[in-house]
Parts: sequence; structure tokens; C-alpha cells
Amino acid sequence: MSSLRTLVVSSRPLSWVNTAFPFGLTYYLYVEDFDVLFLVGSVFFLIPYNVLMYGINDVFDYESDLRNPRKGGVEGALLPPELHRPMLLVSTILPLPFLIPLILWGSLPSTGVLALSLFFVVAYSAKNFRFKEVPFVDSMTSSLHFVMPAVYAMTLVGVELTPLALTLLGSFFFWGMASHAFGAVQDVVADREAGVGSIATVIGAKGTVRFAIVLYLVAGLVLLATPWPLPLIAPVALLYVGALGPWWSVSDEEAWRANRSWKWFLGLNFVAGAVVVLVLFEWWQVTS
Repeated sequence: MSSLRTLVVSSRPLSWVNTAFPFGLTYYLYVEDFDVLFLVGSVFFLIPYNVLMYGINDVFDYESDLRNPRKGGVEGALLPPELHRPMLLVSTILPLPFLIPLILWGSLPSTGVLALSLFFVVAYSAKNFRFKEVPFVDSMTSSLHFVMPAVYAMTLVGVELTPLALTLLGSFFFWGMASHAFGAVQDVVADREAGVGSIATVIGAKGTVRFAIVLYLVAGLVLLATPWPLPLIAPVALLYVGALGPWWSVSDEEAWRANRSWKWFLGLNFVAGAVVVLVLFEWWQVTS
């Protein structure tokens, strides 16, 4: 039971909704029905997708996690070596019962997007790829982990990517990049000691915080260019800027303290999600 608990914690249950939400909300807005595809897709992006994404990460980031005091709780398990093989096995097998119907019921474009989504999930952490160690590419790839479920929902439904859809996805993409960058700040010392690269190990904690703040502001500004009432989502970006503000000049040695704001960040995601749902449904009623 202890091993099972560790495997579950490794998949970051507190963050499961962050990938299921973009798929489920996008799919429902177009279909307006909780059908079988909605349920299968939502459960897939809720659990198997996260087990795969974070399980692989915890296996290949073990040396860094050993030096990271925030590992071992809701922010990720410290996965002991004896659980590395079981984790890789579980993360590979668990998605299969969901991928089969999604492929069979989907189209060629939707299957292509799904395959690309899984590639980014694996390539971010897995040996011989390690996108997470390429500065800026790490933040871009991490953001795609959350944007791609929404893109997949659109291709699964068969709708075109309109300029408005691309604008919203672009804002979400910048938002995701900012979130990843700030997450890397608190790990900068542990990553350096383990020889693991990241955006923070290259441009430093202070530079990464400032980069993240700029991206949050860009994400909010992009939303201001959308039809009413969608710009109402933009002010939420300021909440994240407020959480990051105290660390504007943080040193690498003190970067671990930014975890205090990261805990606020985890809660802000739920606030942002609630605002997005309310505003998008209001917009959908106005335009439908």
C-alpha cells in the first residue's frame, strides 16, 4: 500500500485537473453534451496522462529530487529506485484502455494531435530527449502539456482553429510557460547540484522570475484583444504577478524560499479555472 501511495503521489493528484479541465471544457463548449467521448477523454487527461507525464519525470529526475526538500508531498513524490521500473510500467499500461477508443472513435487529425501530445509528455523527461534541460524549450514543452488537451478536443470534435481560438490558445500557452518557469526557480539549486539543466539554471532565479512575470502580463494583454466578455479573464493574470512579485530580485541561494508563493500558486489555479469557466460560458451564451 505504501508503494501504491507513492506511485499515486508521484502523479501530482492536486494538479490532475489542470490537464483534464482544458480538454473537458473545450469539448463541452462545442458539443454541449457529456457523452462517452467526453467521459473517456476527461478521465484519460485526468489520471493516465498525468501518471505518464509525472511518473517519467520522477524516474529520470531522481538525482535532483534527492536534493529537493519539497519532494515527498503534494508537489511530487521522491520515487525510490525500486519503484522506477514499476512506475514506467504503470505509466505505459494505464493509458492504453483509453487510447484505444480515442483512436478508434477519432479522426486522423485528432489521432495525430494525440500522438504529438504524448510525444511532448515523454520527450520532456525521458533519456535521449530531455527537452526539460533545454532552456526556454523546457517551458514551451511544459506549457504544451496543458494546451494540447484543448487542441485535441477541438480536433476530436472536428472544428477549425479560428483566429479567436488561436488567440485564446496563445494566451494559455504564455500562461503555461510562465507557470513552468516559476516552478523551475525553486528547484535551481537542487538541479544544479544534480547536473540537471533548466531555464533557471541558465538565466538564474532572478532572471527566470522576471521572465515569468512578463509572460503572465503578455498572456493577460493577449486576452484584452478578444471579444467581450473574454477580457474579464485578463485580470486573473495580475494575481499570479502579485504572487511572483516578492521574488523579483531573489538570488539563486534564496530561490528555494519561493516555494511559499508556489503553494499560493497551486490555489490560484483553481481560482483561475473558476473565472475561465464562468466567463467562457457567458461568452458562449452571448454568441450562440
